[in-house]
This record gives sequence, C-alpha cells and structure tokens, in this order.
Amino acid sequence: MTEYIPAWRDGKLAPEEKLAVHRLGLKHMAVSVFVLSGEAVLLQQRAAGKYHTPGLWTNTCCTHPRWNEAPEVCAIRRLDEELGITGLAPQFRQKVEYRAEVGAGLIEHEVVDIFVAEVADPASIVVNPDPDEVAAVRWMNLPELRAMTTRFPHRFTPWLRIYLDEHAEQIFGQHAGLV
Repeated sequence: MTEYIPAWRDGKLAPEEKLAVHRLGLKHMAVSVFVLSGEAVLLQQRAAGKYHTPGLWTNTCCTHPRWNEAPEVCAIRRLDEELGITGLAPQFRQKVEYRAEVGAGLIEHEVVDIFVAEVADPASIVVNPDPDEVAAVRWMNLPELRAMTTRFPHRFTPWLRIYLDEHAEQIFGQHAGLV
C-alpha cells in the first residue's frame, strides 16, 4: 500500500508519496516524541527492515502525520503503533526544521512537531514494540546519551543528533545541561 504524507511542492502543502518525498528531498511534516523519566529518555533502535536508517538508535518514536491528521493525534497514535505505549499525553515542546541525508540517496527535510511525555517511573509504562518498526528499546540517561552520540555518531539517527546539538534546551528543559 502506498503511503502519502503532507509535503510541500511548489510552495503548497499536499499529500505526496512517502518514498518520492525522501528521494526528492521535499520538505514535509513530521512528528517526534520523547518519553522522559527524570534525566532518562526512552530510545528505540529502528528495525532492520526500515527503508532508511535501519538499526540506528533514535528518540522514542518519530513519524509522518497522515494527511489532515493533527500532530498531537499522530504522536499518540505512533506511540501505540510503534511501541504499544498507551495512556500518555505528550505535550508539544516546539517546531523545528532540519535537512539530513539518511543514506541510500534519501533525504529527510522535515518540519517537525516535537512532543514530550514525562513519566515518574519507567516501570509505570508497558512497552510492547512492533518488531517491524522497532528492534529494541532502552532507557538511557542524558549524559550517557551525549557521550554515546559523540563517541559513536554512526549508531544514532541524524535527526536525534540534531535534536541533541541544537534543541536540547527546548526538549529536555531543566535537564538540558546534562546533554
């Protein structure tokens, strides 16, 4: 089934075929979610079958909204679809734009609504990843995440590194100094 995502072509937002958007590097809408518990963040390792950046570690989940889907609805939907996480209410933090080559001749040029869901205790949420989307999950504290992305950048998605380098204060708030 062909998937269409909201993308800009000739200055107008319209539904465009997802793979074509990435081949052409068209600017398109996206949603990223971070689930935090204090200074720890829930990361996912992308499944080996993903069409770009397979096997790389990234934020809790990220996706493209459906045509006419509100970003907050998309964030909740993808937490459930990718990770089996329900019952959270992600809060909008900021909108960012970035452009990054993601391998195989594909480009992410995204206008991203970033959401954060905070939980008091990581054990309080049930994580049941979809193996077609997620190979593994892990909680990592922010200083460790910074050290790992600095030492092994090739193990992490380009957008996660951009978020850490350019948007940590808006995403992680009081814990941004740890990144």
